[in-house]
Amino acid sequence: MSTTADAVERIVCVPDSFKGSASAAEAAAALARGARQVYPSAEIIELPFADGGEGTLEALLAAWGRPAETVEVCDALGRPVTAQYGRSADGRRGVIEAAQGNGLPQVSDVAPAPLRADSFGVGLIARALLKDPECTEILLCIGGSASTDAGTGLLRALGAEFLDAAGEPVPPGGAGLGRISTVDLTGLDPRAHQVSWRIAVDVENPLTGERGAAAVFGPQKGATTQDVQLLDQGLRHLAETLGAHAGDDPQQLCETPGFGAAGGMPLTMAVLLGAEILPGAQMVAEALDLEQTLAEADLVITGEGSLDAQSLGGKVVQAVRRYAPREAAVLVIAGAVQLSAEQCRAAGLTAAFSIAPGAASLQDLLHRAPELIEDTAAQACGLLRHSRP
Repeated sequence: MSTTADAVERIVCVPDSFKGSASAAEAAAALARGARQVYPSAEIIELPFADGGEGTLEALLAAWGRPAETVEVCDALGRPVTAQYGRSADGRRGVIEAAQGNGLPQVSDVAPAPLRADSFGVGLIARALLKDPECTEILLCIGGSASTDAGTGLLRALGAEFLDAAGEPVPPGGAGLGRISTVDLTGLDPRAHQVSWRIAVDVENPLTGERGAAAVFGPQKGATTQDVQLLDQGLRHLAETLGAHAGDDPQQLCETPGFGAAGGMPLTMAVLLGAEILPGAQMVAEALDLEQTLAEADLVITGEGSLDAQSLGGKVVQAVRRYAPREAAVLVIAGAVQLSAEQCRAAGLTAAFSIAPGAASLQDLLHRAPELIEDTAAQACGLLRHSRP
C-alpha cells in the first residue's frame, strides 16, 4: 500500500453482478477500464465477487480462471436438466449452485408443487464432485430453491434413506417430512463424510415459526396457507427426529439463524454431515482470499445492482469494506443508490455513485450497463484524484 496520502498505486475492483445487465466479471472489467482512464500507471486487479446467491459459481470460476463443468441431473420435480458446477484450480474445492438442481426458475413452466419439489438434483451434482478423490471441500450455495424438503432429497441422492414408522421410505419433497421416523445412513456415500461442507446462506431466517422456511419462503414457491402449516410442522418434526438421532436440541435446531434458507437445507447438512453454515459473502471472501488481495490496496471499487440497507447486512459491499484496509478509499458504483451520504460514511464507505446518467428507461440502463459502469467509475476516480491533488 502506498504510504503517501495522494498516491494510488494499487486498485482492486471487486463487484457483485448487476443482475440482469452485467455479470460480476463484466462489472469488474468495466470498473477497471474506468479506473485506468484516471490512473493509467496503477496496478489494477479485477476480482469478480458474489454473496453466495445467484452468480456465485460464475464469480468463483472467473476468479479461479476455470471453466464450468456439466452433469446431467434433474430439477426439483424430477425432470432431466443439465447442471453446471466447478472446481478450483488445484481441484481441492468444488462449488455448487443448488439452484442448478432445484431452482425455482427451472419449474416456472408448470403449476407450483411446493409439497412435492425436492433437492435430489442438488445431490446428483454433489455426487459428481464426490467421485473425484482430489476434492476435499464442497462449497454449496443454496439460494433460489423451489423446494422445502430440508435437504432430504440431496441426502437421498447420496445414499441416505428417510423411513417412516413402518420402515418404508417416505415420499420425496416436503409433504413427507412429518412422517420421517428413522434416518438410515448405512448406504451413504463414504466420501460425503470425508469432504468438508461449507454452505453459503444469504438469509438469517430460522427453520420454523413465523420467520421460518415455510412461512416466509413457502408462498414464493406456491405454498397455500394449508401447505405452509403442513411444511412448518414437517420441518419441526424432522428437527425433533434428527435431534434424537444426533443428540442435538430440537428447539435450538428450529431457531438457529440461517437454517431456514433454501427450504431448510442447512438442517440435514449440518446435523448429518457436519456442514459449516456461513454468510455467503464471508464464504466467498475466504474462498477467494479477499483479505490478502485487498491488503495493499490504496483504492477499492465495488458495486452491485442496488446499494441499500440490505447491502450492509452480510452482502458484498459489507464484506469488501470489512476486509479493505482502513486507509484505503472504498467507492461503490451501483445501478441505484438508496443510502444517504451519512449512511455511507457510517458504513465506512468513501462515496457511492449511481450509473444512471439521467432520465432513462430501465431497459436502456440494463442494455448499457457495462458502458455506464465504466464511465461512472472514471467519474468517481476523477473526483477522488482531484480531492487528493
